Amino acid sequence: MGLQFQRSDNRPSVDPLQFNNHSALGALWDLKTSSVVKPLNVPSTEVRSGALLSNGTMVSVGGDSGAGVVNADNQAIRIFEPCLSPTGEDCTLFENLETHHLFERRWYASSIRIFDGSLMIVGGTHVTTPFYNVDPVNSFEFFPKKEGAPRPSPFLERSLPANLFPRIFALPDGRVFMVANNQSIIYDIEANTETILPDIPNSVCVTNPIDGSAILLPLSPPDFIPEVLVCGGTATDTIDSERPSTQTPALTQCSWIKLTEEGIMAGWQVEQMLEGRTMPELLHLPNGQILITNGGSTGADNTVLMPLYTPSLPLGRRISNKGMPTTNIPRMYHSSITLTPQGNFLIAGSSPNGSATMTGVKFPSEFRVETLDPPFMNAERPKLVSVPKKLAFGQKVSVPISIPRGLRTQDIKVSLMDLGFSTHAFHAGARLVFMDATISPVAAPIPFHAGVPLHKLPSSLTNI
Repeated sequence: MGLQFQRSDNRPSVDPLQFNNHSALGALWDLKTSSVVKPLNVPSTEVRSGALLSNGTMVSVGGDSGAGVVNADNQAIRIFEPCLSPTGEDCTLFENLETHHLFERRWYASSIRIFDGSLMIVGGTHVTTPFYNVDPVNSFEFFPKKEGAPRPSPFLERSLPANLFPRIFALPDGRVFMVANNQSIIYDIEANTETILPDIPNSVCVTNPIDGSAILLPLSPPDFIPEVLVCGGTATDTIDSERPSTQTPALTQCSWIKLTEEGIMAGWQVEQMLEGRTMPELLHLPNGQILITNGGSTGADNTVLMPLYTPSLPLGRRISNKGMPTTNIPRMYHSSITLTPQGNFLIAGSSPNGSATMTGVKFPSEFRVETLDPPFMNAERPKLVSVPKKLAFGQKVSVPISIPRGLRTQDIKVSLMDLGFSTHAFHAGARLVFMDATISPVAAPIPFHAGVPLHKLPSSLTNI
C-alpha cells in the first residue's frame, strides 16, 4: 500500500478523490488492485517535503495550506505511522500545530533522514515566492528538535536566488551532500562545517525554479563509496526575470562526481542525455540502473520520454532508451513516480497550471494513474521465499530464495532500497545499497548469507 498527496488549490468538482464531500488531498493506494483504499483528510498540503524516520514513520513538513496562502501551516509537521490495515482502518495523518511545528515557515524545503535516524530540514522560502527565492529560509533545523533555534547556512545564502528544494543526501560517513543552484558542498552536522565542492560545469542550475534533478548512485561493498549524479536543468544566466519562460530550453547535461578526496579533486564528469530535460525525476532500479523520466525539454512544455542510466558502463555510454516503455500521458509540473514492490513504476499527477484546470490548456490537470514496466519485468526473476520481519543490530541473516532455471548465482545481487520522499522532481533521501551477500548453492530453495554483519555497514546505512 502507498501514500500519496495531491495539490490543494481550486480542485474541480469532478475531482474523483473526495473526502466528506470535498476534494481529498491524500489517499492510501492499493498497489495490487491499482485503486484508492481510503481518501485521507490532509489538513494542509502542496510543496511540502518529508522523509521516513528509522522506525518507518513518515513525516512531512512545511508546504502550502491551499490556494497559495502562506500561513502557520507552513510550520506544520505531519506524522503518518506505519499502517498495515488492508482497508485503511485507523490509518490517519496526525497534525497538531500546538504540539508539533517547525521553527520557521518553510515552503519548497527539503528533508532527509540523517545518521541518528532523525530528520534534517533544509532551506525553503517564507512567502509565496515568484519562483525565485525572494524571502529565503537560509537555515537548517531538525525533527525531533536538537537545538533551540535553526542553524544559519552560508551555503544556502551563496546559492540564491535559485536554491528552492535543495538536493540533499545523507552520506555513509554521517555527513550530508547538498547541491543548490550550480553549487555543492558536503556538510558535517556535528561539526557544523562545510566542505565546498567544485561548481557544476557550464553554469548548470539543478534546483527550483529551473530544475534538474539529482540522485545518490548505488552504494556497493566493500567501501560503499558515494557518488552523485545530477541531470538536466537550465543555465544560470537564464535567471533574469521573476518567472522563467515555458520555452526556456532545458539542458542535456548530466554531471557525476565521486565523493572521495581524489574524486573531488577531479571534479564533475560530464555526459549528455538524449534530449534536454527540466524537472526530470531520477529513480533507482533494483538492478542499480537509474530511470530518468517525466518533465519537459523546455521550461514547462514539450514532454520527453524516458532513458536509462547505467552507472557501470563507461562514461559517455551510460544513457540509452533501448527497450524502455513509453507513455502518451504528459507528466509535467506536480507529477510524481515511484518504484513498486513488484519492480515496476507507478506514475501519477501533472498540474502545471496556476490551479487545477481541465480544459482550454495544453496540459490539463492529470488524474490518471499508470504503471510502466522496465525490460526486466518480462523476465523471470529470483523470488524471496520468506524474510524475517525484524533483524537484530549486527545480525547475519540467511534468506531462502528461488532462482529461475538458467540464471547464474554470480549474476544475482541483493540490494536494500529507500524510495525517498518524492516532490518536485526530487526523491529526497532515496538510496540503494548493495549488500555484501553470497549465494550458497545448496538444495532449493537456495539461501543467501549477508557476508558483512549489519553493524559493519556505515552507520547511516543501517537506518534504511
